[in-house]
Formats: sequence, structure tokens, C-alpha cells
Amino acid sequence: MTISWTTKPFEALTLAELYALLQLRSEVFVVEQTCPFQDIDGQDQVAYHLLGHTSTGELAAYARLFEAGRSYAQVSIGRVVTSPRYRRAGLGRQLLTQALAECEARFGAQPIKIGAQQYLQAFYESFGFVQQVEGYLEDGIPHLYMLRP
Repeated sequence: MTISWTTKPFEALTLAELYALLQLRSEVFVVEQTCPFQDIDGQDQVAYHLLGHTSTGELAAYARLFEAGRSYAQVSIGRVVTSPRYRRAGLGRQLLTQALAECEARFGAQPIKIGAQQYLQAFYESFGFVQQVEGYLEDGIPHLYMLRP
């Protein structure tokens, strides 16, 4: 699957892009995972937004990227999501590979922290992330703090 990747600060997002990314996050994090939570958390304005579009222009993958000190003390990646319509095609791997490359290009080579859903631990470990502390519950879903040195 060919994906076109773009990364933009909040103020450069078009209204259509903002709507699409909020719609995808809601579809997966709120509806699919049956987890009512405050997705609009005031962090979008300080994040870079990594958007992965199909050849037809549909948003298929998304993540937020933060410089050190914005979300955590370290550079971080959050709201990592792929559209249910495009799963099982390696898109999650493409998304994380792109997110790591964008973080390094924008912020330099430095540790990256994530708050990962626990069931994805092995996936993130395959990219060099290691669990930092005991797990925690966020919005009713088990999570882990993980760091990629």
C-alpha cells in the first residue's frame, strides 16, 4: 500500500485535515475501544501531526509528535492510530517508522518516550522501546511507559 506522509504543526493543518484526524482518533480510541475520554486535550496545538494518506486522499494513519518538554521530558510520540479499513497491511509499522524518522529529523537523535497500550508492548519493543516502570491504567486501558534510548 502506497501512503503519502506529511508532517505539519497545528497551525498549518487545513480544516479538512483537522476534521479527518479528529474523526479517525474518535473512531478508534472512543468508539472502537469503547473508551470515553477527553481526546481534545489541549496538546494538539503544541504537537506536530504526522498524516498518512492513501492515493485516494483518505487518512489511513496518524500520530502526534512532541519535542522534549511538551508532553514528557523526552521527545514523544502519541495518538498512534491506523484506520480499521487499512489494518493487517503493515501500516502500523510504516507509521511508527515514519514517526521515528520525523522525530529524529525535527528534534535530533535523542530518547523517545511513549505511553503505549499494554497489548502493543511487543510491537513497540521491536522498534527498540523498553518498558520503564510498572504498567498503569489510563481511561480503563492498561498502558506502559516505554522509552527508546
